Amino acid sequence: MNRFSRLRGDAALAVYIDLKSPYAFIAIEPTRAMAAAADVSIDWRPFTLDIPSYLGSARLDKKGKVESSKRSSGQWSSVRHAYRDARRYAKLRDKTLRGTEKIWDSSLAGIAMLWAKQQGGECFDRFVDEAYERFWRRDLDIEELDVLEDTLVGIGADVGGFRAYAQGAGRDAHDQLNEAAFDAGVFGVPSYLLADEMWFGREHLPRVAWLLGGSVGPAPDVANQGFGP
Repeated sequence: MNRFSRLRGDAALAVYIDLKSPYAFIAIEPTRAMAAAADVSIDWRPFTLDIPSYLGSARLDKKGKVESSKRSSGQWSSVRHAYRDARRYAKLRDKTLRGTEKIWDSSLAGIAMLWAKQQGGECFDRFVDEAYERFWRRDLDIEELDVLEDTLVGIGADVGGFRAYAQGAGRDAHDQLNEAAFDAGVFGVPSYLLADEMWFGREHLPRVAWLLGGSVGPAPDVANQGFGP
């Protein structure tokens, strides 16, 4: 058993996501479609990216102009191209994907994901859909506990004990999940763990589906055919 199979545990497929990642945002629906076609449940797990450590940090004003920046020209170029690509695919699904105004700490949102997950897959899906859509419209402050609690209420989740969970057991669970994932080699989102392998990026969904199906026939190339744009 290698590090990825140990990290995956009993789940047939574990998928790491972060609310502030545009790539994770556009991967949710294709990933669900792939898992449904393979008749496999997804163990969704939050992974809070440390973006400033590799892309620097910046803050925009309400008009989208740079207010402060600790990024090199190369880092700015990487960020712009990343958002441009993500917007192209979001547009195919009629989704709004606006650049964020700052580098967010999405750990509380990850804790809210864990809380919703405890109440079942449908509750988790409703929370993720609502939170992603609103965040990328710049309509959700994911650093405010009150806002996240209201979002959970809005999707029909039981929030009794949520605040204490977010400040105690939930924070511990989130941090332990992140530490274990990072130590095993998870570095970005979406990341897919199955068998003893990890695949990074939704472009690998055909390969993930092939592996889940028993690796029958030739291995597929990188693409998203069959699981939407």
